[in-house]
Amino acid sequence: MADKKTTKAVKNAEEVKTIEQLRTDLAAKIADQLEAKRGHAAGELANPRVLTATRKEIARLHTAIRAAELAEQKESK
Repeated sequence: MADKKTTKAVKNAEEVKTIEQLRTDLAAKIADQLEAKRGHAAGELANPRVLTATRKEIARLHTAIRAAELAEQKESK
């Protein structure tokens, strides 16, 4: 059976997205995070771990966008 890292790498390799698609996903995740924070402040959020997971997904998207930008710059040189 494949371990988590291998499974995750295969999943990410299948999902090749453009920078614009990544930015769209980033905007959606930021909106989700804002909504989760509002729900948490109001006491309506059932699972506060959503905040941590969303924050980490946003960081991963920022990393992916930066890597794509650097790869694009490298290709143009």
